[in-house]
Amino acid sequence: MKRCRGFRSRRGTIGVETAIVMIAFVVVASAVAYVIINMGFYAAQKSKETIGRGVDSASSSLELDGSVVGKVDSTGSYIEYLIIPVRLSVGKSQVDLDGNATMVSVYSDGFTLPDIYQGVDLTFDESTETDLTSVITGAEGAMAVIFNDDNDTILELNEKAFIVIRLDTSIHTLESYDTVKVEIKTGTCAALAVVRQIPTGLVANDYVDLG
Repeated sequence: MKRCRGFRSRRGTIGVETAIVMIAFVVVASAVAYVIINMGFYAAQKSKETIGRGVDSASSSLELDGSVVGKVDSTGSYIEYLIIPVRLSVGKSQVDLDGNATMVSVYSDGFTLPDIYQGVDLTFDESTETDLTSVITGAEGAMAVIFNDDNDTILELNEKAFIVIRLDTSIHTLESYDTVKVEIKTGTCAALAVVRQIPTGLVANDYVDLG
């Protein structure tokens, strides 16, 4: 009988040891599963961020908000001013149109102006001034005017901006049948490209709807 009790005692000890080993395996397996799940969540989050950055870089933060308008010079031969209305694209909350954050380039058959943007005209009073071309007089270049703004360079929701471009018609000419491309690049997003063809029948100092 003593021998039988000793055997049962050893068998009980072995059973406890087996249980401890199994518990250890379960704990280790749980820890490994936790690490794997966390790595999966981390990878998914990083993938989401990468996709988000890709979408931002592939889409423009601005979109057209109306027709592009050209103003004919005093000779009736060339387009002297281009006026491009823009607003925030869907999903964007704000865009800085400061001269250090935005680039405006103009391309045509006979010339290229890689960056002529000078910033936002904060002195323009939309309640009293109606001629947008007045923001650039004399010098060739581009400036922005923001309507319904809070007197800063940030284009926000419910605000509208006009990019006004003046060309020196003695050097850079846009005449009938010419094609012009304007690129507006803000931050890390893709540029807004605006391509238009100049129509026929230009009249001196007249405004032309370029579509």
